[in-house]
Amino acid sequence: MVAHRRNMEGKMPVYDEGWWISVLADEECYSPLALARQSRSNGKPKSMPDLNRAKEIYQRDEIVSLHVTGCNRGGLLVEGEGLYGFVPLSHLVDMAGRNDLANKEEKLAAYVGRLLRLKVIECIPEDSRVVFSERAAQAEAGRRTRLFESLQPGQCIYGEVTNITEFGAFVDLGGVEGLIHISELSWGRVGHPSQVVRLGERVEVQVLEVLPERCRVALSLKRLFPNPWETAKVDYTVNQIVPAVVTTVVSFGAFARLPGGLEGLIHASEMPLTPGMPVKDLLTEGQQIQVCILHIDSAHQRLGLRLKLDD
Repeated sequence: MVAHRRNMEGKMPVYDEGWWISVLADEECYSPLALARQSRSNGKPKSMPDLNRAKEIYQRDEIVSLHVTGCNRGGLLVEGEGLYGFVPLSHLVDMAGRNDLANKEEKLAAYVGRLLRLKVIECIPEDSRVVFSERAAQAEAGRRTRLFESLQPGQCIYGEVTNITEFGAFVDLGGVEGLIHISELSWGRVGHPSQVVRLGERVEVQVLEVLPERCRVALSLKRLFPNPWETAKVDYTVNQIVPAVVTTVVSFGAFARLPGGLEGLIHASEMPLTPGMPVKDLLTEGQQIQVCILHIDSAHQRLGLRLKLDD
């Protein structure tokens, strides 16, 4: 049974398109103009896809088999059965989570001529855009429809991390992929999503927003836990000495996480550095240290710290 928990802030946020811009890899890679440029054969463009049929396939959550006819840096061009569209790199079973793969273009080119089982994950008739996913086709036909009927904002559900990018992590909920934006991974600072989740990891998430018509689900990991900033001034006081773990080392200082999840900045001026000494020569990520709390700004989620050395 799926558990339910109340949103810690009492309401569900609505996220703009920036949340999803990289779901389809690179905008240029799947735009109608880019597809048309790459689909010309003997100087003549391919015929336009049957958008009505594509929309029906999307609504019914059907699986289709299409041939790969080309590729670009963002994914594959596919067509067949009156359909024509794009499969983003992140939606290929063997390529997901491997955006830094060496010889990426060569590996994508190897797909040309292959027949792939796909599902339509986005159909925008006004833009003549149809986007397919090989990963989504791993779930049986109709599974997405049933899942969307059961998903509700505030609901908590388990899923598997299928892709990690700079802006967040994708989680397979059993036929639908949701996105945990990097800002929803932790109440503390996150340099990269891979610091919080791992590819293939099973995680519990909270549903923030459900958009069945766009096949989109916004998820959160941090909202499963209380917001530590709400009780920061109760849990900690100025001049208090507490243990911390260095999370990120930068040129102007270092970020450190306190027990409970709060993360603050130790500015370089609050460290015993000799002239010209870089911060990285004093602190390293993962190092256990003691810090003195200088100031607490819960409203802006800022915490000032001073490095406390052993006497």
